[in-house]
Order: sequence, then structure tokens, then C-alpha cells
Amino acid sequence: MISSCSRLNTIEFLIKSSQHLQVSPIVKYSAFSFFADRFLPSLPPFIKGASSLNWLLQPVTESTLQLFVLISIWISSKIHDSKPLSVASLKFLADNSINEQHFTNRNFLEAVLNFEIGTANIAFSFLDELWIQIKGVAKVGELINFEACMEIMDLLYEKEETAFLYRSPHSLAASILVISTFHIAISMLQIILYKILLLESCHILLQVVSYVMTVPKQKWEFPVLAWVNFAASCKEEDIIKMATEILKHVLEPC
Repeated sequence: MISSCSRLNTIEFLIKSSQHLQVSPIVKYSAFSFFADRFLPSLPPFIKGASSLNWLLQPVTESTLQLFVLISIWISSKIHDSKPLSVASLKFLADNSINEQHFTNRNFLEAVLNFEIGTANIAFSFLDELWIQIKGVAKVGELINFEACMEIMDLLYEKEETAFLYRSPHSLAASILVISTFHIAISMLQIILYKILLLESCHILLQVVSYVMTVPKQKWEFPVLAWVNFAASCKEEDIIKMATEILKHVLEPC
């Protein structure tokens, strides 16, 4: 198991590398799925069965984890891009951003063997689909800040205790969309954060989020929660519960 600090550093490295390589959001979040949802959880037993076949992980350092971050981006690009990233571009980035170690093209090719290919069930795809659908049926969809939605997704990967939310991609996508569409939540979140900082209590947060998520439909231009329940085939209580978990993490004092 890697430390929380190493996890945070590698997640930030993935985000910065995606920006540097100018990959599309689907490539970025597919890479997240490869690295954080599949590779990291499988790492402990993989290391325990150490052999000459997995020498890249002997020992596990932040540099080798960063290598696998770049491999995640590369595989994702090969799946989603008509002109995928080249090994040369990734090696150049590695040589300039991973200081402790110099990787060869062979290292990249060998690292690919440690991944299970396939990205059909990721939260970003469902969120993007819901966003497109709601823009087609309601004006509120045009007001959604999709960049903010993606920033929330990035934050949830920072800690292992919140990364588990990605195991329910439909509910996660629905919850993020619901959070982004409630106009009242914008002002309420400022109040919540202020009270949490003063009282150091999550009780107020739970009360306010419950109100925001269950506010009578006639007060809104569009019944967002009901629509999301239908479009994403998710239970209302599951969305409220997950939205609460998301907000607790996003509003957590630094």
C-alpha cells in the first residue's frame, strides 16, 4: 500500500501531465480509471508476489508510480484518440519531470503489460452524457460549469477513502450533476464552510445538504433530481448520500 502523500503526488502528476500533453477529458479520466481504480488497488498483491517479471516495481518508488501514470495516459490515448500520443512524447515528458530515474522506451512497453484494457464504465462518460442530455431539455443545463464538475472529480481521486465513490460511476455522475445544478447550493456552500470552520462539525453540513437536495420541486425551474433519477436510473437516496460525501470532501478545510 502506498502512502497517502505518494498517492496525492501521483494524482497531481497525472493532472499536470494531462494538461501538459493537452489530452481530452475522456483520455484524462480513462487514465484515472486505469491508474487509480485498477493499478493502485492491485499493487500490494503484485508486489508481494515479486519476481523477475515485475522488476519495474522493485522497489516501488514515486518515480516508478509516475511512470505508470504516463502509461495510463498513453493507453487511454491509444483507445480514444485517432492520433494517439507517441512513446517519444511521453519519454520526453518523463525525462523532464521525473528527476530520480531515466526511463527507456523499453520501460514504457514493458509497463503496458500490467494493465487491464477497457474503459466502458467510467464516471466521466456518464457525466458527459447526462450533461449533454440535460442541456437538450432544460435551460439550467446551459448554466452548468462542466469544468467545475471535472475539478470535483479530480479532488475525489486525492484520497483513497473518497476514490471508492468511483465504484458506482452512475451514481457518482448523477450526484455531481445534481450538485452543479442547484443555484441555491452556491450561496449555501459558503455558509456551510464558514460554520464548519467555526464549529468543526459536519452535522450542519448534513442538514443543509439534505434540505438542498429535497427542496420542493416547484421552487426550481426544472425538477433536476427527478430527471437525474430517471436518466441515470439511480435512487434518490443514493444520490443524496453520495452528494453529501462529495461535499464533505470538497469543503474539507485544508
